[in-house]
Amino acid sequence: MMRAQALLVAGAVAVTALVAAAVAQTTRQPTAKDLRPVPSFQNIADQQARSIALFEEAGKVLQHPRCVNCHPATERPLQSDAMRPHQPLVVRGADGHGVPGMTCNTCHHVANFDAARVPGHPQWHLAPASMAWEGRTLGEICAQIKDPNRNGGKDMAALLHHMAEDTLVGWGWSPGPGREPAPGTQAAFGALLRAWADTGAHCPPS
Repeated sequence: MMRAQALLVAGAVAVTALVAAAVAQTTRQPTAKDLRPVPSFQNIADQQARSIALFEEAGKVLQHPRCVNCHPATERPLQSDAMRPHQPLVVRGADGHGVPGMTCNTCHHVANFDAARVPGHPQWHLAPASMAWEGRTLGEICAQIKDPNRNGGKDMAALLHHMAEDTLVGWGWSPGPGREPAPGTQAAFGALLRAWADTGAHCPPS
């Protein structure tokens, strides 16, 4: 009898804890590591203002070190959350994959090597110089990504696919130990950009 009562009490405690966790999850306030969901922008009546607000939210990702490090203003990539120049010294090269004898895949392999904190992906490389974001305003970045002459010839559909589904972009949310992931999730980021495009793809002022 006592064993049955103990099990009932333990079960009740477990259920109470689960309920409390669920309530906390649904009522907690967003943090800097979150991305606001698209529906939270519906109260902005002016479509252009809503479009800009959506892009500014997505900009939390675009201006995060996980993105900026691979969109440097110089020929040298950046690294770490502090966005320091890459050590050892490497440079972009003709195609963003480094130079002979020191290509990106010399050290960066198909997956993160957590033991040495070396990030990895099968397509590890720098963004084109035309897509340098380091030191740019969000409005300037917006204009860049919309411009097919600078974004690799992508139209809006291709751009949204790249942002929302490309696995190298997705690495920013699984960067391995010692690196802060980009805010939110790639799915939430992609949803914000799709809503931005649907509302006219307006850019913040530069």
